Amino acid sequence: MRILIKGGTVLSTTGVAEADVLVDGETIAAVAAPGVLEQADTVLDATGRYVLPGGIDAHTHMEMPFGGTFSADTFETGTRAAAWGGTTTVIDFAVQAKGTSLMSTLDKWHEKADGDCAIDYGFHMIVSDVNDATLKEMESCVDAGVSSFKMFMAYPGVFYSTDGEILRAMQKATDTGSMIMMHAENGIAIDQLVAQALAEGRGEPVQHGLTRPPELEGEATSRAITLAKVTGAPLYIVHLSAAQALAAVAGARNEGQNVFAETCPQYLYLSIEDLAKPDFEGAKYVASPPLRPKEHQRDLWRGLRTNDLSVVSTDHCPFCFKDQKELGRGDFAKIPNGMPGVEHRMDLLHQGVVAGEISLARWVETCSTTPARMFGLYPRKGVIAPGSDADIVLYDPAAEQTISARTHHMAVDYSAYEGMRITGTVTTVLSRGRIIVDGGEYHGSAGHGRFLTRDLCQYLN
Repeated sequence: MRILIKGGTVLSTTGVAEADVLVDGETIAAVAAPGVLEQADTVLDATGRYVLPGGIDAHTHMEMPFGGTFSADTFETGTRAAAWGGTTTVIDFAVQAKGTSLMSTLDKWHEKADGDCAIDYGFHMIVSDVNDATLKEMESCVDAGVSSFKMFMAYPGVFYSTDGEILRAMQKATDTGSMIMMHAENGIAIDQLVAQALAEGRGEPVQHGLTRPPELEGEATSRAITLAKVTGAPLYIVHLSAAQALAAVAGARNEGQNVFAETCPQYLYLSIEDLAKPDFEGAKYVASPPLRPKEHQRDLWRGLRTNDLSVVSTDHCPFCFKDQKELGRGDFAKIPNGMPGVEHRMDLLHQGVVAGEISLARWVETCSTTPARMFGLYPRKGVIAPGSDADIVLYDPAAEQTISARTHHMAVDYSAYEGMRITGTVTTVLSRGRIIVDGGEYHGSAGHGRFLTRDLCQYLN
């Protein structure tokens, strides 16, 4: 079917243009001056709306095991919620358990996602058991279209890797051209601070933030950058939250090192004050790294403008307040780590445009085009251009909405942004040429989404 999107303002990393877009089947056939393209089966009037490439959320955790429970969104509910918010691709994490192989882990995550996703999806691999077999399997993962590997400097006994193990994995990444993604917090020191807080009877949620100080994120980020420099590996710092970590990334990038970083909307809009909410409400905001004092937000916005922060992802890892977050009443260390957000990333970053923090071009860049290039999906994804997949969002920049758990589509019983008034809303979403959201109605289906085999990062020096 041919769909003509006419009368809209097409957004790209280079700015805005008044143009019409013709979709033929699953791909974009043409982008032309208004009025040039005429023949189509369906016409979408985009007058007064932005037309932008579908969002790419490069950091989600659907059905993720954590602390004896699982994140609340399945691949079906989570990708449907993403579609409502203008995200048309997610890259989720396959989680290697100690003693298991990478390829068997990948098979397990394929089984979880296959036939359930409303939008296209890919995988990163979490490496938690570094040994000769695992390192060899990293090559097989790259061949299977999984070209990025997440490691942890936090969570000793669960995901934690030593500096020596990280160095070995980075050497393999250098050999294969793949990307090491790093959760950079000093987990050994954090565990001591957590134990001390609990021993002193400090068990409330705010202690999660106080026992994971920003200095320990900065230290770990610097250490990861040093290991990457020694090995020559590209490095991507996930969910960067602290000014100290950003300074380390900026310094490395200024020296020409292949170091990249993402941040998340929660670090741009929420703070440790939310963690300190009374009556255990702060548990809703427990994630790692934790929410920081508000003064860090200024630095993060500046990092987005300077490209020291290249991508905005969500780290979507939702746990319901009832029965899941409540596991940590009296002991903050038992609160499942994670927050919901996949549905609201595009809207929240548009607030940065409204507030003058970033430009329209930067909005598209950080939410769509750069993640496509970073993780080997461009130009199939991340751009409105002939030959690209017809993943397209029509966005009304003047509409107003209020974020609330009562109206969101994520399978979680609270919103981290409850009551927040925002300007702008998604009106229509196309995934590979199929209209899956339009006029407040959902037209998608489980199984429409396809697994994406990814190439290597396109930003390496």
